[in-house]
Amino acid sequence: MCFLRRPGASAGWIWWRMLRQVIHRGLQSFFYKLGLFVSRHPVFFLTVPAVLTIIFGFSLLNRFQPDTDLESLVAPSHSLAKIERSLASSLFSLDQSKSQLYSDLHTPGRYGRVILLSKPGGNILHQADVILQIHRAVLEMKVNYKGYNYTFSHLCVLRNQDKKCVLDDIISVLEDLRQAALSNKTTARVQVSYPNTKLKDGRSSFIGHQLGGVMEVPNSKDQRVKSARAIQITYYLQTYGSVTQDLIGEKWESEFCKLMHKMQLDHQDLQLYTLASFSLWKDFHQTSLLARGKILVSLMLILLTATLSSSMKDCLRSKPFLGLLGVLTICISSVTAAGIFFITDGKYNSTLLGIPFFAMGHGTKGVFELLSGWRRTRENLPFKDRVADAYSDVMVSYTMTSSLYFIAFGMGASPFTNIEAVKVFCQNMCVSILLNYFYIFSFFGSCLVFAGQLEQNRYHSIFCCKIPSAEYLDRKPVWFQTMMNDGHQHTSHHETNPYQHHFIQHFLREHYNEWITNIYVKPFVVILYLIYASFSFMGCLQINDGANIINLLASESPSVSYALIQQKYFSNYSPVIGFYIYEPLEYWNGTVQEDLKTLSQGFNTVSWIEQYYQYLRVGNISATNKSDFISILQSSFLKKPEFQHFKNDIIFSKAGDENNIIASRLYLVARTSENTQREAVELLEKLRPLSLIQSIKFIVFNPTFVFMDHYGLSVTMPVLISGFGILLVLILTFFLVIHPLGNFWLILSVTSIELGVLGLMTLWNVDMDCISILCLIYTLNFAIDHCAPLLYTFVLATEHTRTQCIKNSLQEHGTAILQNVSSFLIGLVPLLFVPSNLTFTLFKCLLLAGSCTLLHCFVILPVFLTFFPPSKKHHKKKKRAKRKEREEIECIEIQENPDHVTAV
Repeated sequence: MCFLRRPGASAGWIWWRMLRQVIHRGLQSFFYKLGLFVSRHPVFFLTVPAVLTIIFGFSLLNRFQPDTDLESLVAPSHSLAKIERSLASSLFSLDQSKSQLYSDLHTPGRYGRVILLSKPGGNILHQADVILQIHRAVLEMKVNYKGYNYTFSHLCVLRNQDKKCVLDDIISVLEDLRQAALSNKTTARVQVSYPNTKLKDGRSSFIGHQLGGVMEVPNSKDQRVKSARAIQITYYLQTYGSVTQDLIGEKWESEFCKLMHKMQLDHQDLQLYTLASFSLWKDFHQTSLLARGKILVSLMLILLTATLSSSMKDCLRSKPFLGLLGVLTICISSVTAAGIFFITDGKYNSTLLGIPFFAMGHGTKGVFELLSGWRRTRENLPFKDRVADAYSDVMVSYTMTSSLYFIAFGMGASPFTNIEAVKVFCQNMCVSILLNYFYIFSFFGSCLVFAGQLEQNRYHSIFCCKIPSAEYLDRKPVWFQTMMNDGHQHTSHHETNPYQHHFIQHFLREHYNEWITNIYVKPFVVILYLIYASFSFMGCLQINDGANIINLLASESPSVSYALIQQKYFSNYSPVIGFYIYEPLEYWNGTVQEDLKTLSQGFNTVSWIEQYYQYLRVGNISATNKSDFISILQSSFLKKPEFQHFKNDIIFSKAGDENNIIASRLYLVARTSENTQREAVELLEKLRPLSLIQSIKFIVFNPTFVFMDHYGLSVTMPVLISGFGILLVLILTFFLVIHPLGNFWLILSVTSIELGVLGLMTLWNVDMDCISILCLIYTLNFAIDHCAPLLYTFVLATEHTRTQCIKNSLQEHGTAILQNVSSFLIGLVPLLFVPSNLTFTLFKCLLLAGSCTLLHCFVILPVFLTFFPPSKKHHKKKKRAKRKEREEIECIEIQENPDHVTAV
């Protein structure tokens, strides 16, 4: 090997070029030998993957188990909210606090919840008797377990003061309304205020989450209710932690949902919407059941597209079965990966629906590239050498892109990822990528060997029969000639590559390449890219985090219907925020009282402190020191029936004869709009810093916070880490690849595609949840998969002009890119018909990923590469120098042989 030093080139640059070429040629040599080895032992490489699939496929059927813990999947694994939950639970039992710590969809433990909605223009308060009938039916409902009947009274959460079931206070209001109706009094005599109302036992109750669609009496000072559209009732079940208790609770919830369905049929004047603790998980898993048939349709469409796109009129060189077998190769590798996942005690969740599409998008790219590599080999070579040449040509690039896939999803599966569903998905994707790679060079490589052998022996690519001679065909009918045509009439002594008659390659060579490089088309492409970049930038400025759990549920499920009605009628107030004071505090001190008022300013409070201060003011009682404050609190205030429930909010300790308050809690509720979740996050971010700077030591908690605490950061971290990992690899290999400008253009292209997908999906109302983040990680690799071969072929091309170089690049790789992206996009279409928010998000993101990649490969890059480096002038100068050198040699030979000139 000899390297000529160019004038002005440094010695270091020469050594880098040498190292790059040595690495590249070494890899090509390795894959050439691998291709030879596969072609010499095709049966072995066909059998081993098939046996592995059978073994692991049976384990998939036997060990399949769904993951039922939705919180562990989609809530941030490590968050301050979980620490705050543990601290709050150590002070006050959360199971006993479920009724006070109202949460929209994330109520812990077992429960049953129903919204009763009146017809438009109706008043739900006028139907108190019907609602109480439904309530009594719930209380009397029986669940049989091992011969014993259990009712709500056996399973409910009990109040500490009287050991009765915890029920919503709206039940007491409805009973008062019914009693008034039975006494022939107007309901107006029963004063119902909103959001705080007085009950008949004297208690003040917050009913902002139990009464919805409220219209108040005009100019009413006490916010009296004129009418309401909806009532929400929750039945809380006790959670002891035992398996038996949990099974009974699950059966009760199931019977509760059935009973509400029956009540809906009996009471057509009301609309009933139900929710239970298992509803979210059930509707999350429902997506997988709904998508099963559509995924099979998707597979059929991909098989059909791959088969048709691999076909030619030439019955000898057409490879329809190789396209079919290529897709089946990815299918069996995915089955093997799923079997490995379940053998290692993995549990299925609906986010894993994306893996077949992700694996197919990468795997079929390798299949179509190998087919293109086979077409570029010389027909006069033995089929084993042609397979080896195809491996040498294609597998270097495919190995690089597979490695980047593994790095990106490996980073997503790292401990830095704080969402368990994303981590599980990335782990599975890493296994799928490895198996895809192994199955393509082994199983599909063996199929390529057998197809090559059939072609060399002149067998028909579909019927596998010997192709007759041209003389025999000439004597047969036209239809027979068409079926048995091997392209002999198209072949001439000028044509070196019969595969150029493939319809995609012919279209690119004869029509598209000339059109896209036309000087009059380029300005429109530049304008198109500016529009693309503008919309992408606009979308990137409007990104929303997707902490809303309904983004992952089946769209027509009971949970989604419930959540939408709840958001419409019960979004005036935020979830109830528990305000826990976990250190002793001088509550009798005026300064402390002012600090507490400052902290709770702007909130609707349910507080023993506020009620106690008011009690002291009304009774004109002085309690300015510790002993008086605690003595009156215990002996008088907490003895009153209307204030007894506040005993659960205070923890006393006794040291000798002295009592102390070591911890207490109160509840804060904020006024909100329909976007309750986002405002709840803002409240958390507002209150939490105050706990660090205030003299009062407190924490705030609601079960919803566990799902929303720093969700935006948690969910975007995987794509940031993966993007950084890929960028780092590309920069570190900047001088180790074929040409540094190839990496430079690849980084620019991938960044443009990634930002385009991110911005456009935001404009398409896709939030940043775990599904969209996984799609963004995949977009990074999908873009590299398709842009890298095109760019590296361009920067290495030695034609005179950039235009000719890009034409050759498109002709060499455009067929495989178009085959793969078209198969990928067509395979996504059935997802559009799955009634699930999860699959809608998957469809939108993957459609944008495929479309933006196709736009860059066939429109943007072919135009922009003709404007910018690398320059091709030095190749032109080299060719001129070589031509001049040949002319000088010929002149010398003529001068030395004058007789030869005379003879000529």
